[in-house]
Amino acid sequence: MRIILDTDLAMGAPGSDIDDGFALALAHADAGIQLDLVTTVNGNTDVESATILTGELARRLGLGDVPVVKGAAAALVRPDVVREPAPNVAALRETVPPPTPGYAAVAIVEHVMAHPGEITIVAIGPLTNVAAALSLEPRLAQNVREIVIMGGVFFQTMPTRDMPGEFNVWVDPEAAQAVLRSGMPQRWVGLDVTLQVRLTREHARRMLEAGSPFAPFAGESTLAWIDHIAARNPGSAVEADSCAMHDPLAVAVLTRPDLVEFREVAVDVVTGEGPARGVMVTDLRESVDPPAANCRVAATVDADAFTEHFLSLITGL
Repeated sequence: MRIILDTDLAMGAPGSDIDDGFALALAHADAGIQLDLVTTVNGNTDVESATILTGELARRLGLGDVPVVKGAAAALVRPDVVREPAPNVAALRETVPPPTPGYAAVAIVEHVMAHPGEITIVAIGPLTNVAAALSLEPRLAQNVREIVIMGGVFFQTMPTRDMPGEFNVWVDPEAAQAVLRSGMPQRWVGLDVTLQVRLTREHARRMLEAGSPFAPFAGESTLAWIDHIAARNPGSAVEADSCAMHDPLAVAVLTRPDLVEFREVAVDVVTGEGPARGVMVTDLRESVDPPAANCRVAATVDADAFTEHFLSLITGL
């Protein structure tokens, strides 16, 4: 399966978010996936850092000539809110290959339109690049094989008023709305299932003990991230000893559809600056005259099967 991975990757320094990096590693490790292109976007970190850190991780993984193209620096309606890389990340510019020239939205359009029906977009950050690509070429929706999105929460609510919508949608709800309205074949892998797939300290030790080049780094990064989120969320017993693998699950369902059960629903998203920014409004289509479905969303997951699939591939890198 040929894919474009659109990511706000932040994995690098100790204590940084790891799941985008693990999604990239899983896509590389899975023999059923061909990684054609990586595009970066503002989200977990600024887009410059995401691009630098993707280049560094690509070097660690030995991705060779897979192009990395920098994308949107800000959300669609917030072009004035642009962040800069931290000094320790900016310093890595000298040690990683520069990104491929160009713009992510253009690269997405060109690659999909050159291979109609063949390319799956796996979007694991805010959907700014994809929405911009749709604005450039609305026929993208009919020519992409599918888009698989890590984002949203559909059957429950977020635990805090500070971020009423799931992060990737909350950062750029207008972009999410554009994708939902595009007619693209789309599957959403949201927090309803991703919070159930977790790496523990014991899983991290399994990676640390693997006799392969990448896995020990992966184990160290996992332990550092668990420590970070445990300190950040002292009231959560779950996050004291484990971390969720949000983005890798979106990659895993490409070749392991048995891991997740999807449900056809009608979804909209709250946009703007109000207190419900980024909230997904889900119609389960159970009424007499239901609205047309515009996407499929993940409803259940086999967490144990995912974890074994993930560890078996990552420990071999």
